[in-house]
Amino acid sequence: MSAVDQVSGRACVLRGDDIDTDRIIPARFLRCVTFDGLGEHAFEDDRIQAKGDHPLDDDRFDGASVLVVGANFGCGSSREHAPQALMRAGFQAFVGLSFAEIFAGNCTALGLPYVTLAANDLAALMDSVTLDPDQQVEVDIEARTVTSRAGTVAATIPDGVRKQLLENRWNGTEVLLEAGDAIEATASKIPYLSDFAG
Repeated sequence: MSAVDQVSGRACVLRGDDIDTDRIIPARFLRCVTFDGLGEHAFEDDRIQAKGDHPLDDDRFDGASVLVVGANFGCGSSREHAPQALMRAGFQAFVGLSFAEIFAGNCTALGLPYVTLAANDLAALMDSVTLDPDQQVEVDIEARTVTSRAGTVAATIPDGVRKQLLENRWNGTEVLLEAGDAIEATASKIPYLSDFAG
């Protein structure tokens, strides 16, 4: 686990609002025991329907690490497989107009930053990346900015999420394990727990 202060790389533009988790990773792929291999199935049904005319099949966006999306991205079911699939497809950050709350929480648990932009700034970013997919897009968590050839614009990220990413506290399981001694010390001071000891 490491702190996340910025993500920089090429971007992929996925236009449209209310893209739900079933579109991100279809339900038939939820039967997996691990998340390995989910990346190759990201947006599988959309890609089949688009017959090769989908951003994830566009050679211009190959190797993109920043996914630029519209409003209410990741809505629908709460499946954690959605950000897992996108992460395994190579995306390390998300920029959009808004994100569904559970999807956003699942992203934070994986150390994947998501930021929102004003509508006009997002439109300019989308147009810029579409015209020049080779450019670098920088998502700066500390500065709360997104920088591209369209310029540097203010980005919004919840304070708590930003703090978790910057302070390397986004992995809840690891944070809990690190606090093991403190938890044991606190538990030893609770009288009724001694009834269950030894």
